[in-house]
Amino acid sequence: MNCKLILLLTCLPVSIFSQDLVKYVQPLSGTAPSTTTAAQKHSEAGSEKNANTIPAVGLPFAMTQWTPQTRATETKCIPPYFYKDSLISGFRGTHWISGSCMQDYGSMTIMPITGQLKTKDFATPFSHTNEVTTPAYYKVTLPAYGCIAEMTATARCGMMQFTLQQDDSLYLLVIPNSDRGESVVNINAAKGEVWGYNPAHRIYQGWGNKAGFSGYFFIQFEKVPVRTGTFQDGNVFAIDSIRDQKNSGVFAGFKLKKGEKLRIRIGTSFSSVAEAKKNLQAEITTWDFTSIQTSAQKTWQQALAQIQVQGDNEKDKRIFYTAMYHAMQHPRLFSDVSGTYPSFASGSPIRKLANGQYYDDFSMWDIYRAQLPLLQILQPARVNQLVSSLVLKGEQGGWLPIFPCWNSYTAAMIGDHVTAFIASSWTKGIRNYDVVAAYKLMRQNAFDIPNNEDYINGKGRRALPSYLQYGYIPMEDSVPEAFHKKEQVSRTLEYAYDDYALSLVAKGLNKIADYTALRKRALNYRNVFDSAVGLVRGKYADGHWYKPFNADKREPYITEGTPRQYTFYVPHDISGLASLMGGDKALENALDSLFAKNEYWHGNEPGHQIPFMYNYTAAPWKTQQVVQNIVSEEYSDGAGGLSGNDDAGQMSAWYIFAAIGLYPVDPVSGEHIISSPVFDKITLQLPGSKKLQIVCHKQNANDHYIQQIKLNGTLYKKNFIPYEVIRKGGVLEIYLQAKPTDWGSSVNARPSSLSTKSF
Repeated sequence: MNCKLILLLTCLPVSIFSQDLVKYVQPLSGTAPSTTTAAQKHSEAGSEKNANTIPAVGLPFAMTQWTPQTRATETKCIPPYFYKDSLISGFRGTHWISGSCMQDYGSMTIMPITGQLKTKDFATPFSHTNEVTTPAYYKVTLPAYGCIAEMTATARCGMMQFTLQQDDSLYLLVIPNSDRGESVVNINAAKGEVWGYNPAHRIYQGWGNKAGFSGYFFIQFEKVPVRTGTFQDGNVFAIDSIRDQKNSGVFAGFKLKKGEKLRIRIGTSFSSVAEAKKNLQAEITTWDFTSIQTSAQKTWQQALAQIQVQGDNEKDKRIFYTAMYHAMQHPRLFSDVSGTYPSFASGSPIRKLANGQYYDDFSMWDIYRAQLPLLQILQPARVNQLVSSLVLKGEQGGWLPIFPCWNSYTAAMIGDHVTAFIASSWTKGIRNYDVVAAYKLMRQNAFDIPNNEDYINGKGRRALPSYLQYGYIPMEDSVPEAFHKKEQVSRTLEYAYDDYALSLVAKGLNKIADYTALRKRALNYRNVFDSAVGLVRGKYADGHWYKPFNADKREPYITEGTPRQYTFYVPHDISGLASLMGGDKALENALDSLFAKNEYWHGNEPGHQIPFMYNYTAAPWKTQQVVQNIVSEEYSDGAGGLSGNDDAGQMSAWYIFAAIGLYPVDPVSGEHIISSPVFDKITLQLPGSKKLQIVCHKQNANDHYIQQIKLNGTLYKKNFIPYEVIRKGGVLEIYLQAKPTDWGSSVNARPSSLSTKSF
């Protein structure tokens, strides 16, 4: 096990291990389409109805996850495993971004076959009743092959164990999953070793171009094979390597008795085969499968125990700890035990860290909202390394990336939320990285126009010249050089938030001119608000509005949603938005209308803050009501338990925050909106041996409305709690009753907004 990775988890008291939390995790959750009302109504495409998670075996934030494979491609929006499938075609070392509609890369698959060697049409039936799925372990029986397959893992490596149920030949196919047929794989029969790689390719900007690095693997067999060779489709060759052929790989054959086990161990790397071998030598030094499994189980127990929940409803615990599991898959560890990693946006040269870890696969448009803020509370040491990784990317590539995945620029989504994440870390006092370098890169994104080559390559903000010229992105700018084209209003709203985020860092660093300009730009959301309809709307350069206006239909100027849904994306200045609408009561009415029309779509991120916005009005009790409804209607246990793409853990992180009664509507401010928790008692284990206990007092299970709150025994009158208060720990007592109250409704109780702050 990687000690450095383990040390990033908070050291916790022994008492937390008295309850097995791993048993509550359901790795199959999200592998089947959602059946929620919101998903059925608002999902535009079939992929949006899937959570797109996989039953991943590995450690938190691991380099490689290990999953049963029911789909053999690395195709966009096709995860390696679908619950509805009936055939397994192997066991994959995967770099699928959990819950995404992206694509796998640099993966490899191992398939066990008994009897006669088959190198084509070898997928075999399986049943969910014969699966065991946990974060640390997977097991399935393959009856047609008379074989039991098991997997466990470390941070960068995996171990598989195959047990035959009869005397037979066992063949293992090792397949680098290159859809382009660009892989290399070798076998050394005498040593019982296999090694190779699968080159990664870019997606979105530069789509299809080589990313400059590969997924490397190094495999050791516990026993020496009696037969080896290579294959391509159904053709078998008596040679020890094969290169650049589709549907190719190597095979190793063994003679086993009934009940005999064959174990293999696999090292992975993004740097080289040599580093994959070093990773394996460092992390798995035994053939004892159970010891590796036990160690992985302990690591997950420690990670899950950072939030302990108590209550009578076991289903709620299953949903909660499954959400914790999903919220700790990414960003992905990208550096080796030696500290090596491929350079950002080119792969070459291979670089080496002096200390710490390098991370990638930041689904930033999604996770800056709740998943990363959750880590800022629980694991600030890891957050420092995440920010350091982003700064390194900017320095190596020349521009701070917008949505860094596949260790490349992508410009996949809108906004500039790497800036929002770094700023939210800085404002919370998480600053163990090069702040000066970080600010320089963030400022470059906000103020500078990249040259044409850089822009086409995915560097810089999309449509920034228009945004700077008009204070919004007009309809004439179709944003052609982007995966998401147009979407001008959504881009304007999100850039306004990012400008606000950067303004706070500028002010803190005494960059007064920058601060003044950015603070003004943070109000640009006003420029796309049409007071005639009370919602945001597409606008042309001369100031006239786009027609026709459809409040509740997907429009070209909105990202993955409707004008009504996106109007509420002003997380930094909700009071200012209320003023545009006509006041706090008008904002409350607009929120009421959204929910009454069933236009709230929980399955996509831009609306995740909406349920908590009643705390900015005189009716916080409506937040308590709406959040309880969403928690019960949009989350469940079982394979279809998520309402849309989990998006690297954001959907799950929303549930975690809602279930403990807190939510970071504006992560940069550090203010967490208070609502009524799902559980009777919650304990957050915090760094420095501190803990925050949230205790609910209620007479019966249907008490959901807040009557009063005490913090450390003193009456607490705010309807939000700041980050610094959370991090100090203490006891937050929430008194609940069956009917709505006016708790938290006064103007002085409400969270801050840009328009109400004095600077």
